[in-house]
Amino acid sequence: MYGRNSSYNPDALEAGGGRGRSGMSASEMNASIMEQQNNDRIAQLGESVARLKGLTLDIGNEVREQNSLLDNMGDGFSNTRDLLSGSLKRIGTMLEKGGAKHMCYMVGFVVAVMVLLYWLMSSKR
Repeated sequence: MYGRNSSYNPDALEAGGGRGRSGMSASEMNASIMEQQNNDRIAQLGESVARLKGLTLDIGNEVREQNSLLDNMGDGFSNTRDLLSGSLKRIGTMLEKGGAKHMCYMVGFVVAVMVLLYWLMSSKR
């Protein structure tokens, strides 16, 4: 592999005094290899940072959408609460004016609805 005219000298390479084919010493070649590895790792780090930036932007967008949905749900619950409180006030007024007769009608209606729901649930089996 190495002829007599070859300039290969392992002792000189180990000592850092040998020259490679490109005219660089072993320490220069080592520095060059380390520089290339550093550049590769910097590129990988840049790619990782770009991916993380994309993820954080996506998370931020998702959080904004979720907050918007939660605000809308809060408004919906508020409207429902207002409707229920208005209905309860009307029922209270009706019970005060009508007495026991209206209360019997309401209890009968609730019982009828419960029987209807029970019948619907049992007929689907």
